[in-house]
Amino acid sequence: MKKTQIELLSPAKDLMCGIAAIDHGADAVYIGAPKFGARAAAGNSLPDIKKLIEYAHLFRVKVYATVNTILYDNELDDVKKVIEQLYESGIDAIIVQDMAILEMELPPVPIFASTQTHNYDPQKIQFLANTGIERIILARERSIQQIRDIHQQTSVELEFFIHGALCVCYSGQCYLSEATTGRSANRGECSQACRMEYSLIGKDGEILVKDKYLLSLKDLNLSEHLFDLTQSGVTSFKIEGRLKDESYVKNVTGFYRKKLDAIIDGDNTLQRASSGVVSFFFEPDPDKTFNRGYTEYFLSGETAKRSSMNTQKAIGKFIGTVNKVLPDSFELQAKEELVNGDGICFFDKENELRGMFINTVDKHKIFCDDVSGLHPGCKIYRNKDKQFIKELSTISAKRKISTSLYATVENNDIIFTAIDEDNVSATLKIQLDATPAHDATKNGASLEKQLRKSGDTIFSVDFVDVAPITGYFFPVSRVNEFRRELLQTLRENREKANIRKQSHIVKNSIPYPKTKLDYKANVTNSKSAEFYKRHGAEVQEKGFELLKNVGGKVLMTTKYCIKDELDVCPFKNNNIPHAYEQLSLRDGKNTFELRFDCAKCEMQIIQPKR
Repeated sequence: MKKTQIELLSPAKDLMCGIAAIDHGADAVYIGAPKFGARAAAGNSLPDIKKLIEYAHLFRVKVYATVNTILYDNELDDVKKVIEQLYESGIDAIIVQDMAILEMELPPVPIFASTQTHNYDPQKIQFLANTGIERIILARERSIQQIRDIHQQTSVELEFFIHGALCVCYSGQCYLSEATTGRSANRGECSQACRMEYSLIGKDGEILVKDKYLLSLKDLNLSEHLFDLTQSGVTSFKIEGRLKDESYVKNVTGFYRKKLDAIIDGDNTLQRASSGVVSFFFEPDPDKTFNRGYTEYFLSGETAKRSSMNTQKAIGKFIGTVNKVLPDSFELQAKEELVNGDGICFFDKENELRGMFINTVDKHKIFCDDVSGLHPGCKIYRNKDKQFIKELSTISAKRKISTSLYATVENNDIIFTAIDEDNVSATLKIQLDATPAHDATKNGASLEKQLRKSGDTIFSVDFVDVAPITGYFFPVSRVNEFRRELLQTLRENREKANIRKQSHIVKNSIPYPKTKLDYKANVTNSKSAEFYKRHGAEVQEKGFELLKNVGGKVLMTTKYCIKDELDVCPFKNNNIPHAYEQLSLRDGKNTFELRFDCAKCEMQIIQPKR
């Protein structure tokens, strides 16, 4: 029975983050191309990407490059060149948004449809699969049942975000940043307007909520739903974070590696998508690195609060509750031990986030410079864990490929053979000129001990059979020399044995699910227009970035609803105050109308008309 490969996909801001992800258990890594990735601040040089690919492929880890901005006509030749260079560097796939790329004559590199292509419904996803796209990165708003329905209607690979920051808008459909700052989210320059403060304005102009982060969502954490996702058809489990630092990547990757391994070990229909076993020198805990609190979003229909209205900053891990406040300290009933230099935070009585560093810890008494705002019952969070940061700043994990080593004698030669877990092998032949051993049993144990020492190589020698040569004595230095040469040859053979999947886009005329397209199709170049025309769709409006008049346009469509978050959803509450019948958001400069499509359970943010 063919097993389903389960892939843990981690982010890489740069080369070192990518290596850290691999060392901590990633089956694949995604990294920004030199240009045209949806995070303009996270581009990487081709030499660095090539180094990452070479290291990754040793463990059969794949590397995907993001080329997922929308494109202008004067950029098309440059994009094509970048993709060709990525292919020559050994990239395993490219992640794209703009359909112009499907019109280009490209090398045989697999193409994945970014979540920016708004992969929301089965019809759109099946269309993209029919164009030759190998994998679909699903919209984060999908539920388990919706994912299952998509899987049943298409055979394309499905990738899904399981952890990290959430965009409040449907991906690829956000124009708020472009409208307010001229920085296009679809061009990799998002100003994170959803993380700003807004006031909620009622029907008659009254302020219902003042200066809160009304569009800022908690971070995604689906760690308790991984098994359900494997059963729904997801095969790639994606961690968000191409702007996150190395410690975040180490910790979160390690956490999900352990979670997925437990699931795979208990299900004989599943297998890991790469090689090697990770040994951790710390206990991964995502609560200890950047997070705004967690939500399962819409995966299982849970109704817990999804926003982080009181702050857009990290709050960290809940530690305990204040019992008593003293002039220079406070007493804490804590779940975990705090240490000098830890950073902690709390919400005061006005729900404002406040933070401080710990000077001294004396059992339950915490000394710090400023205790103002603290009160009995106040919840304390640790957002800087000094000890944990120290653990992650050193070598926090090692990944090794399991290897068996054998020795045989043929004529006057000793044949050493190494075979790794992927059945890649290497042999070393040496002339038998050793002295007879005085004690074969003791000598055999010594030989085995030396041959198991794989040092800083990528291999772990887990099985040794040297019975045929236990009667011969070899100096330790010579045994070490044999082992080093053999494992170096095995590494070289692994490099040669790696097979990269290739895929060609064959143009067709399968009808697009829609026949008329507006600005939300994000068409900003002629090749993209040609693509849709060939598939029977008429582009009636250019992409938002090219429009001269955007007054009255929808800037965001969100599954997240402010009414629901504030417990004034008309379907759940029969006593809605009059003021909530017509709402708008104000950011100090602009006022945006809010529209609610309750039948679809969607909210829209509208650009003011000039």
